Amino acid sequence: MATKKDAKGPSMIETFQEFKETKNIDRTTLVSVLEESFRNVIAKIFGSDENFDVIVNPDKGDFEIHRNRIVVADGEVQDENKEISLSEAQKIEPDYEVGEEVSEEVDFQKFGRRAILNLRQTLASKILELEHDSLYNKYKDKVGQVVSGEVYQMWKREVLLIDDEGNELHLPKQEQIPNDNYHKGETIRAIVKEVQNENNNPRILLSRTSPLFLERLLEAEVPEINDGLITIRRVARMPGERAKVAVESYDDRIDPVGACVGVKGSRVHGIVRELGNENIDVINFSNNTQLFIQRALSPAKVNRIVLNPEEHKAEVYLNPEEVSLAIGKGGLNIKLASMLTEFTIDVFRDVTEAEEDEDIYLDEFSDEIDQWIIDSIKAIGLDTAKAVLNAPREMLIEKADLEEETVDHLLEVLRAEFE
Repeated sequence: MATKKDAKGPSMIETFQEFKETKNIDRTTLVSVLEESFRNVIAKIFGSDENFDVIVNPDKGDFEIHRNRIVVADGEVQDENKEISLSEAQKIEPDYEVGEEVSEEVDFQKFGRRAILNLRQTLASKILELEHDSLYNKYKDKVGQVVSGEVYQMWKREVLLIDDEGNELHLPKQEQIPNDNYHKGETIRAIVKEVQNENNNPRILLSRTSPLFLERLLEAEVPEINDGLITIRRVARMPGERAKVAVESYDDRIDPVGACVGVKGSRVHGIVRELGNENIDVINFSNNTQLFIQRALSPAKVNRIVLNPEEHKAEVYLNPEEVSLAIGKGGLNIKLASMLTEFTIDVFRDVTEAEEDEDIYLDEFSDEIDQWIIDSIKAIGLDTAKAVLNAPREMLIEKADLEEETVDHLLEVLRAEFE
């Protein structure tokens, strides 16, 4: 009888070495795939694999194939695959008789290079397919969760990370915080944004700019959120610059803002550092829209708010010295407040009745300002000089679609009238 050692030449051992360290596939599935692959090749060679026993052990890179045949009288063999003549059987064991079953180990190596190549290709194809399925299912269930990866390669449009099982994770440029600097070998965190699976080829996309990333980091740092005592209701981010988070607690004994910020900012400090020094404002959520908008515009103090709920617009009136606080540097505060409250917010300076009486219609400035500029300003609902001066410069540029130089000249002419 051929021994197990004789049955496997170097090529077969090499074949098994490739697959015994296969990742992401449980042992039971791997055994099944290996057995199926052997049986496919056997069926092609012998026409049937029904009378074969295939035993595989991927942990050791070990396998055995036994063919079972019935002993028949000499000259009565009709199917050489399933029957063996008495004289041939007695060469294996001299005491075999007609009708008994002979089981002998098959030397797969003797099937030739083509059979071995066929087996390798079948194994590679099936295992790759299983690995892809396993990877897709693993990360599909992690969408929205924070994962860690080691920076492996950096390109212009994305950074390639490797997880602790050697899987590739992709962090596209648009999902990176602008001030992020990556170094090969460092570990970074991000949320799983999406898992694509085109042609059964999983591609895991990460994000560090998603509001959900900030939300998950807060959940990890603030036990009260994890315990369900505090709820994060809304998150708005300008990645790497500033963020606003609205929180709520159903327990009056808990201060949700204080719990999230921590003593002297201790709980958000690590998150701020993680996000490239992104400033985080935490405010109390409210179902009262006016109150929520007022809180969202903090640190500015609001005098009054006129809502247009149908169009999700809000006109906010403040003292002149509060307007710049409401708008914030580069318009950041008002943009985040709009994102957080889901209302388009326009801010205006509150003026006294005496100041309103002294107002002048824009058309009276037609000798100093081009009529098309006046028409553009009037088209956004501002008819008088004071109305324009009370409106934020950024709003005039954006809504009237005017160049910065044009708006600055307009404001200069109007201010001169009241000096």
